Amino acid sequence: MATLNDSHFDLFGLPPAYAIDSAKLDEAYRTVQAQVHPDRFAAAGDAQKRVAMQWATRANEAYQTLRDPLKRATYILSLRGVHADAESNTAMEPAFLMQQMEWRENIEDAAAARNVGTLETLLDELRDQERIRFEKLAALIDGHADQAASEAVRQLMFIERVASEIGNQIEKLD
Repeated sequence: MATLNDSHFDLFGLPPAYAIDSAKLDEAYRTVQAQVHPDRFAAAGDAQKRVAMQWATRANEAYQTLRDPLKRATYILSLRGVHADAESNTAMEPAFLMQQMEWRENIEDAAAARNVGTLETLLDELRDQERIRFEKLAALIDGHADQAASEAVRQLMFIERVASEIGNQIEKLD
């Protein structure tokens, strides 16, 4: 069995790659959980219960990370020593910065005009941009273009945040 310090991929016996077989991940997760679930250790001593809880927590964290494409990309980059923290590294290509400003202005205008249709159109545009960037991200990670992948991750984090804000605006207006 893997150790608590092994990578998420090692924990589930999967190759460390961006493209992941969801069915194999799900199956591996269920297998690990069956082995370490705290209920299996209900009659054990306190130390064994704590270890089981650590393993179950570790398995849940690893599963949640690997099943989410953006978290998985961020994790792979961290394994390679590249930290795509959007909070501390906000460097982005100028064209994307201009696009950010345009999106923000359009969102503000549509929200002020209470125009749900425009907000929905903007959300669709963001989802298209997200899809394009995820495809690019996969190629960058597979090609070990880690710095470019890191920027793509930061762009995707921004897009997710803005898409969430648009969703909130639409909810308020409905």
